[in-house]
Amino acid sequence: MSVRPNGLARAAVRFRPASFVGTFVALMMSALVVAACGVLLETGIRASVPAQRYADAPVVVAADQSARVVADTVDGPEVTEFPLPGKARVDEGLAAKAAGVPGAAAAVADHTFPVHGFPAHGGDGTPGSAAGALTGHGWGSHAFTGATLSRGTAPRAGEVVLDAGAARAARAGVGDTVTLETADGRAAFRVSGLAGAGAGDAAREGAGGGATAWFADAEASVLAGHPGEADAVAVLAREGVGPDALAAAVGKALAGSGAQVLTGDDRGEVEDHGLAYAKETLLAVGGSFGGIATLVAVFTAAGTVALSVGRRTREFALLRAVGATPRQIRRAVAAEALLVAPPAGLLGFLPGVGLAHWWFGQMQDRGAVPEAVGVHVSVFPLLAAVGLGLLTALGAGWAAGRRPARTKPGQALAEASVERLRPGAVRSALGLAAACGGSVLAGVAASAAGADAANASLGVVMLFMLAVALLGPVLARLVAALFALLLRGGGASASLAAANSRTNARRLASAITPVVLAMAFASTLVFMHTSESHVASQQLRDGITADHVVTAPAGLPADAAERAARVPGVDAAMALLDTQVLVPVRGGGETSLQATAVQGVSAPGGRLARVQDLDVREGSLDRVGPGRVAVDRTLATATRTGLGDRLPLRLPDGTEAAPKIVAVYGRGLGLPAVTMDRASLEGHVTSAFDDTLLVSGGDAGPLGALGEVTDASGYARAQNADRAFGAWANFMMAAVLGGFAAVAAVNTLVMTVLDRRRELETLRLVGATRRQVLRMLGWESLLVSAAGVFLGTAVALVTLTPMMRGLTGESPYVPPLLYTAFAATTAILTLAAATLPARAALRTRGS
Repeated sequence: MSVRPNGLARAAVRFRPASFVGTFVALMMSALVVAACGVLLETGIRASVPAQRYADAPVVVAADQSARVVADTVDGPEVTEFPLPGKARVDEGLAAKAAGVPGAAAAVADHTFPVHGFPAHGGDGTPGSAAGALTGHGWGSHAFTGATLSRGTAPRAGEVVLDAGAARAARAGVGDTVTLETADGRAAFRVSGLAGAGAGDAAREGAGGGATAWFADAEASVLAGHPGEADAVAVLAREGVGPDALAAAVGKALAGSGAQVLTGDDRGEVEDHGLAYAKETLLAVGGSFGGIATLVAVFTAAGTVALSVGRRTREFALLRAVGATPRQIRRAVAAEALLVAPPAGLLGFLPGVGLAHWWFGQMQDRGAVPEAVGVHVSVFPLLAAVGLGLLTALGAGWAAGRRPARTKPGQALAEASVERLRPGAVRSALGLAAACGGSVLAGVAASAAGADAANASLGVVMLFMLAVALLGPVLARLVAALFALLLRGGGASASLAAANSRTNARRLASAITPVVLAMAFASTLVFMHTSESHVASQQLRDGITADHVVTAPAGLPADAAERAARVPGVDAAMALLDTQVLVPVRGGGETSLQATAVQGVSAPGGRLARVQDLDVREGSLDRVGPGRVAVDRTLATATRTGLGDRLPLRLPDGTEAAPKIVAVYGRGLGLPAVTMDRASLEGHVTSAFDDTLLVSGGDAGPLGALGEVTDASGYARAQNADRAFGAWANFMMAAVLGGFAAVAAVNTLVMTVLDRRRELETLRLVGATRRQVLRMLGWESLLVSAAGVFLGTAVALVTLTPMMRGLTGESPYVPPLLYTAFAATTAILTLAAATLPARAALRTRGS
């Protein structure tokens, strides 16, 4: 069937612009959402960072920085990668093997690690301050970073080379002795030379800060806390040897070692571990959220197209009466889609790209994406935006135009004059099936935990939204009947609004559905965050029983707990090493590795209770030690483990372990979900320095020499600030989905009001005043907003309750003021969308 624009299609667009403007806006907005998510998805797939530290090393040998899970599928084994929380390292001995390959000029084992500096003449210093924090390297790295000696000689065992900043801070010169603290402990080092940092050193400030110290290559791995291991091996090429040829030779020499041989921008991911998390974030926003947003966009745009076609039933009936064939009607609807959808897609693509750039920039400003990563825009998001809009318009138009196209002319005229009271059997059956499916999934979510509960709840909201759309006329009629009972004494305008709503249930349903959509999705996303944050904040406040909390950006001194315990009045002091491990959890029938917060304790676990209340439910913290851990009850449920079971996990560098669970506690959302022996983490973390010191008793003043001191409430506020990106991401997604649905709701209401101009004029002709007509529309908008808020809230609560029970063990937390703002915004938008076009229409007609 040809779908080239025919005379009927062009005439319809020319003489009924209001309906087509509404369709155009809906398709344009859907293209905007699809384009924005598509650009972010493509950026996540193609994201890379140029090598900086390794810019002059054409080949880099490094360990795989991902953990893999292999799942059996019908198409064969499927591998999923998860970024490691820490850094995986390679055998330092690979440098010698790589140096011996043809074409290699040299191969250097590279180390980067934090160092605490102290004044040269025995003062205490303040590790973590600008003067005391350094980044350590092996001196051999100068071969590819460009560092050069300005005075003295290269370091030997027990010696160090300092840059100008470190030398000034230590007030030391060549031949002096400085006290430095590394993962190997505190020791005195002789300053053998002074050097200027090279471009490779200056490009990336390490864990310690801006000042740099170089040590002898022979002892660098021990000082870094990883004897015999290196962060990477930088391979330099002989003159005339290309990177690809050298990489092939190195790969052949190191076959079987498990190390990766990298060139080009792949080298950048070795030195910037944040790229893996940035990809994960971008893929989550562009892929996972983008999929949901695309479904919502298509769903809403299809509803608007169907409304536009459905409101023209009388026209189609007249066309059938004057001889138009069903084929001509279907062709006209398809041609209208061709006239409207492509321009709408093209026009929506440009602001979509703008939204993607703004969104991406915000993620970079919040540290979720490295500054070196750029946005990738290609033709694929454009094709997806235009193509999806066209398919949506064609599909929705075909579905809405089927009945008027195939109905006999006489019957079509009769049906066009009065709205059908009952929805079709197929539509009703599908709506009931969606409602039943949502109820079943809600039950499944209520009995699940963790990821299973979250995944099931996503299906709940989608199925219930589908049920609302399919059963909309029935729900609208019930709502209108209730509305009529409540407004018995509301006057003529209220009675007329109630009668109109009952008679035109389909029109009412088309207005209510996008309002429900906006309320349901915005409430689910926003209140999911408020619920998690509320529980986490409460657990954190109740869990920190210490009077003082000491932290330092570059880590605390190794003897911080002992020094704090000697302060007069201190009853207990416990230092904690904060990091993450990967824990396998099952959700939706698949196994994934969940990044889970862990705290390492150096003293017996029982002493932790003097500064931290984990709310132990089973077992005892006294048993925490080598090979034995305590876990949060929610994590235990998600991993299907319990007291006495083994918990499989990956340590920060990817090393597999399976410690025994000896205690289960209840405050793992606000506090770390795993508590384990600190010694089990040593050698597997990038920094061996403790992150947090909890002190009970004593004054805060003397503790200031160890780092920044705050109380439990101040520490809780700082931890909540660290969750700011998660909050922003949730609010952004709510704004995109809720905003799109709100625009769709306003668009639908405006279309509906403009299509009712003849009805409004008739009311004026039979004696209704302009004020009465506007009041009637005001009552109708109140009905739409009240019904939309009620149904949207119901869908959100049915979704959130099992989800939060599974994730936090608590009911959803809905801030009253925020919910009131949502409801008030909905009411204002619907009132404005109904009355403003009506005022213009009545004024235009001279009414």
